[in-house]
Amino acid sequence: MKALALFLSGCIFLLFSSYTPVDQIKKNEVLVKVILQKVRTGHFESKEINDQFSKDAYDLYLERLDLNKRFLIREDIEQLSNYKTRIDDELQAGSFRFFELSVEIINKRIKNAEAIYKEILDKPFDFTKEEDLELDPDKRDFAANETVLKEQWRKYLKYQTMTRLHEKLKLQEEAIEKNDTSVKIKTMEELEVSIREKVRKNHEDWFNRLYKLDNDDRMSYYLNAVTSVYDPHTVFFPPRDKENFDIAMSGKLEGIGARLTEKGGYVKVQRIVIGSAAYRQGQLEAGDLILKVAQGDKEPVDVVDMRIENVVKLIRGKKGTEVRLTVKKVDGATMVIPIIRDIVNLEETYAKSVLLKKTGQERTIGYIDLPKFYADFNKTNGRNCSEDVKRELMKLNEENVDGIILDLRDNGGGSLNDVVKMAGLFIKQGPIVQIKSKKGAPYILKDDDPDIQYGGPLVVLVNSFSASASEILAAAMQDYHRAVIVGSANTFGKGTVQRMFNLDTYLSSEQIGLKPLGAIKLTTQKFYRIDGRTTQMKGMVPDIILPDNYSYIEVGEKEHDYVIAWDEIEPVAYDDWKQSSVPMDRIYQNSKDRVAQNPTFKLINENALRMKRQRDKTLYTLNLEQFKAEQKRRSEEGKKYKDIQKEIKDLEISSLATDIPDINSDSTKMKRTEKWHKSLKKDVYLDEAIAIISDMM
Repeated sequence: MKALALFLSGCIFLLFSSYTPVDQIKKNEVLVKVILQKVRTGHFESKEINDQFSKDAYDLYLERLDLNKRFLIREDIEQLSNYKTRIDDELQAGSFRFFELSVEIINKRIKNAEAIYKEILDKPFDFTKEEDLELDPDKRDFAANETVLKEQWRKYLKYQTMTRLHEKLKLQEEAIEKNDTSVKIKTMEELEVSIREKVRKNHEDWFNRLYKLDNDDRMSYYLNAVTSVYDPHTVFFPPRDKENFDIAMSGKLEGIGARLTEKGGYVKVQRIVIGSAAYRQGQLEAGDLILKVAQGDKEPVDVVDMRIENVVKLIRGKKGTEVRLTVKKVDGATMVIPIIRDIVNLEETYAKSVLLKKTGQERTIGYIDLPKFYADFNKTNGRNCSEDVKRELMKLNEENVDGIILDLRDNGGGSLNDVVKMAGLFIKQGPIVQIKSKKGAPYILKDDDPDIQYGGPLVVLVNSFSASASEILAAAMQDYHRAVIVGSANTFGKGTVQRMFNLDTYLSSEQIGLKPLGAIKLTTQKFYRIDGRTTQMKGMVPDIILPDNYSYIEVGEKEHDYVIAWDEIEPVAYDDWKQSSVPMDRIYQNSKDRVAQNPTFKLINENALRMKRQRDKTLYTLNLEQFKAEQKRRSEEGKKYKDIQKEIKDLEISSLATDIPDINSDSTKMKRTEKWHKSLKKDVYLDEAIAIISDMM
């Protein structure tokens, strides 16, 4: 299995106590009963809890029990596999024999592994030997016996030491070249000894964290293997203090502004929050894996296999302080990204617009950037994105623009109500989205306002990280044939709705003493387009597809296990937009011809293929010289694609006349506007969107 459920997915389930108080046993029995009851009655899809369900839960749990196959051996798997078709029976009977056996087995194996790593790190490694290590656990089986397991640990620890040794040697070489006397030069032997000690310390910290897992943690990993069989967004949250509970629900890294998921023992950046410190710094990207976290120039902490909330605690901090993240990029390269912690600048999350013009051409195109579907529900008449976009359209109409580009790239969604209102700005009236619950007919959200704010040529830009509300709006514009949708091969594919339920509310009066049980996030509804197709899993496919860095890499909802499937329901009646007379096949062919001749798009496609190759290469040499040569080759190859998008010389960008006085009155706004315009000048996708609008006219 290659993808894991959000947040709790992939956490290693390590238990170090076989003693469970009677009250805790009773609490666990009630907890399982309440969760099963709620999931059965409330989840969007009905699933029979049978032998197949048991096999699915077993596979997920086993993967999370020993994520990287560093602890269990084949005889352990044979023991546990006796329960492969019995988990369903245990769940319904309130039994925990499988759970308890896994505690006993993993406890023993963790103790063994602790002794193994200490013994191995007592001796120096031979980096001249030709051998390799497979880093992808899906391509490895569990060790046949303890001898094989020990050999796997040796290779793993050698790899950890070698990669750090390579980093130190590179820093020393750079210092010698620059005649930097502040860097103390050490011999290979001295470096190897000190790095082995750091690897030992990292593992001591890791094992100490494993011993601190409490009963709520232990049970939650087991129960989340069960809930994840329904879908990756159905998650059980054990009782925790409010701070950690909020982190669990939002996945937000306070201080830098990124949303995370856990994948394969790594904390993975899922999305950068617009206007955040990470967004402004510019180097952290969706898909990056966080390897280490350092406070300023202090020694970094290895966070591989660390629980996500512990990683969050390391990254969070006071505004103005520095955190340095060592990340592994999508192409396999590693880099250190320094970020000064700050609060999110809300101004950068709001809709904003500019005027675009090609040198020598008469046409003026309006461009609206919408980073998210925001709405302030805490204030009466609070700020919302539909009103803001309406205001931008009014200003663009005053500028007599010949077409408009609405940019939904990297827009993770938000207020559904604003999606409906915003769609209504571009059409007369009609249905926008269908929402289906477990039972009953789908209900339809409609735009009932016959007014059209803008009726001219419209292009909507999307990419692989346009999700949820973004997909609904783009799909509606496509179904009405109101706009040409341009972007990645498909959008994110998040077409479901989740709700949080406090499990304590389902306890009987006799069970009140067992509080708190925790909460469950449950998938309760599903989005469907007005033509009947869902946006779930497949997302929506643009009319015109442009190459990007993720063209050959699977991203989005389909990365996860047991995702709710794509399907169709009955379409609803709606009046097609019939004001465009330009045939779509001609627009498509013109764009295809331009992209084929564009050197920037050629480089983007080459880089996407390179990233795919690098990502698929998971077998690494443990010979230091060969490793250095491979890293140098990767680095040299990557330079070609470092700054792919160059400034587009004939693209003119200007602020709207009504915005200029406000921008000029504030030096901060002037700098922010200048930086934004500069980034737009390098946006080849924007340039192509302008050409598409010209074709539409």
